[in-house]
Amino acid sequence: MFTLARNELYRLFLSPLAWVILALCQILIAYLFLTHIDYFMQLQGKMSAIPGAPGVTELIAIPLLNNAATILLLIAPLITMRLIAEERRNNSLPLLFSAPLSIQQIVFGKYLGTLSFFIILLILISLMPLSLSLGADLDYGVIASGLLGLVLLVASFTAIGLFLSSLTAQPTIAAVTTFATLFLLWIIDWAGNTQVTASTSDLFSWLSLLRHYEPLLQGEVNSSDLAYYLIIIVAFLVLTIRRLDAERLN
Repeated sequence: MFTLARNELYRLFLSPLAWVILALCQILIAYLFLTHIDYFMQLQGKMSAIPGAPGVTELIAIPLLNNAATILLLIAPLITMRLIAEERRNNSLPLLFSAPLSIQQIVFGKYLGTLSFFIILLILISLMPLSLSLGADLDYGVIASGLLGLVLLVASFTAIGLFLSSLTAQPTIAAVTTFATLFLLWIIDWAGNTQVTASTSDLFSWLSLLRHYEPLLQGEVNSSDLAYYLIIIVAFLVLTIRRLDAERLN
C-alpha cells in the first residue's frame, strides 16, 4: 500500500500539471499574502489606539488560510481527476487489480499518495504566515487550528475526488463532477438562509464544508467538526472501495 502511495506521489511529480499547480498556487498565495500585509500596514496606525485591536494573526494569517482553502477547492479536482479514470482510460486498471494488493490497499495507496502531495503544498503555504513571527507576535494556537482545518479539507477533497474518478474513464468528466460536488458542499449552507424548514436548514448547515471550517479558523476545535470531516473521508473511501470491488468482480 505504501509502495503504491509512493509511486502515486512520484507519478504526480513526473507530471508537468503538478508542478504548474504548485507554482501557480504559490504565486497566488504570495500575492494575497502581500496584499494582506499592505492592508494591515494601512490600518496599523488607526488600530494602535484601540485596546484589544486585532493583530497580525487575525488580519493576515487567518484571511490567508481562508483564501488558501478556496484555492485548494479549485485545484483539487485537477489533481484527483486522473487517479482511477486515467487507469481505466489506459486499460491499466485490470493490471492494477491483478497486483498482489487488495482493493482496500489500492484505494488507500492512491489516496495517501495524492494526500501527500497536498500536505507538501500545505507546508509551503504555512511558511508564509509563520514567517510573520520574525517581526510580530503570532497566536500559534489559532494558526495551528487553521492549518488543521486545511488538512481536513484537502483530505475530504481527495476522498471525494477519488470516488468520482472511480466512476468514469474520462479525467475531464471526473474533474468537472468533482468541482461541482465540492462547490455544492461549499455553499450548501446558503440554502439555510432561505425560507426552508428548520430541520432542512440544520441539515444543509451540517453538510457544509465551509461551515465546519470556519470555527477552526477562529481557533475553535470542536469534536463535531472533526467528526464531520472524518465521516466525509471514510464514507467516500468506502464508496470507492465498493465501486472498484464490484468492477473487479464483473
